[in-house]
Amino acid sequence: MKTRDALTLARSQNVDLVEVAPNAQPPVCRIMDYGKYRYEQGKKEKEARKSQKVITIKEVRLRPKIDDHDLKTKGNQARGFLEEGHKVKMTVLFRGREMAHQDIGREVLNEMIDMLKDVATIEQAPRVEGRNMSMMLSRAASKSSEPKQPRPARPEQAAAPGPRPEQASAPRPEQAAPAPRPTPQPQDGGSTPATATAE
Repeated sequence: MKTRDALTLARSQNVDLVEVAPNAQPPVCRIMDYGKYRYEQGKKEKEARKSQKVITIKEVRLRPKIDDHDLKTKGNQARGFLEEGHKVKMTVLFRGREMAHQDIGREVLNEMIDMLKDVATIEQAPRVEGRNMSMMLSRAASKSSEPKQPRPARPEQAAAPGPRPEQASAPRPEQAAPAPRPTPQPQDGGSTPATATAE
């Protein structure tokens, strides 16, 4: 279709003629309401941003001479960041002559690793950056993601054994032959009444 005819058709329907593939041969255009199209695209992008989870890096700063109580407080703070899904950068700050005792800072980081080993994994091992020693922690994978092992079958679900041969051939009580009735005996020496047979 020629461009002039396409424009005439779009104006007759009170919509826009939008070029969607300018590099194609020939170029591809679409007749649409461009304002409505832009509104729908913006709405889709907004919904995509809502569903997208942003992971940020939280930094927790420590000192080589930190007290045990303060270290526990910093550990709880880092635990909260990890449970929210953020990454945590643990940084030990050295000042002056403390740089000569970097092993103390490494021990502090090791204590933090032991404190957070149930919720964190080491993404970056401790390393020295200038006058700081830092490491990166990320949230550990949950145990629910591990595949579940199939449970063994219960004993009652096993197939019941078939009847034994002697049990199958044994007659039931109701199927047994009836017992013969006793013959009445004559009383006082009398004779047994004979049954007459008509000829």
